[in-house]
Amino acid sequence: MTPELSLLNLVLHASFVVQLVLLVLVLASILSWTMILDRGRVLAKARRSANAFEERFWSGGDLSALYKDLSANDKQRNQGLATIFRAGFQEFVRLRKIEGNDMMAVLQGAERSMRVALSREMDRLETNLPFLATVGSTSPYVGLFGTVWGIMHAFHALGNVDQATLALVAPGISEALVATAIGLFAAIPAVIAYNRYANQVERLNNRYEEFMEEFSSLLQRQGRG
Repeated sequence: MTPELSLLNLVLHASFVVQLVLLVLVLASILSWTMILDRGRVLAKARRSANAFEERFWSGGDLSALYKDLSANDKQRNQGLATIFRAGFQEFVRLRKIEGNDMMAVLQGAERSMRVALSREMDRLETNLPFLATVGSTSPYVGLFGTVWGIMHAFHALGNVDQATLALVAPGISEALVATAIGLFAAIPAVIAYNRYANQVERLNNRYEEFMEEFSSLLQRQGRG
C-alpha cells in the first residue's frame, strides 16, 4: 500500500463528520471486544461451576451438609447451580417448619425461590449481550452513514473545479469508504460473539431448569420420607 493510500492518511484527510463516525465506531469496537472477553470468561466459569456442583450434588452426600458448606464458602455462594440449590433448600427447610405436613405449599415455595435465583443468574450471565447485539446490528449502518457523507463531501468539492477527473474524486471516495470498513470491523466480531454467547446462555438456562425439576422431585421424596 502506498503512503498516499495508507489507512492513517485516509483517516486524517477525511472530513470532520467522517472522522467523528470513525471515532464512534472505534470506541464501539473497543468496548465490544472488552465485553466479548469478559463474557467469555464469565460463561466459561459458569460451565465449570455447574460441572463441579453437579458432580458433588449427585455423589450421594447429605444435602444439609452440602448446604452448610456452600453457605460458608463465599466463592461459590453466588455461582449458578449452587445459588439455585441454596435458595431452594433454604426455603424448603424454612417452610417445612412453618407449614408442617402441607408438602404442596412447601414445594411450591421452594420452587418459587429457585425461580427467583434462576432469574437473577440469567440476568448476570446475559449482562452486556444486548450491547453486543446493538453494535453488531447498527455499526454497518453508522459506517454507511459516514461513507455517504464522505462521498457527498467529495462530489461537492468537484463543484469548484473546471474538469472533474477520477484522480480528483478517488481520494475522497477512498476516505469515505474507510467508514464502511471500520463499521464492518466493529460489527462482525460483535455479531459472532453475541450468537455464540446467547447460545451458551440458553444451554446453561436449560441445564439450570433441568436441575430445578430434578431437585424438586428429590425434595418431594425427601418430604415424604
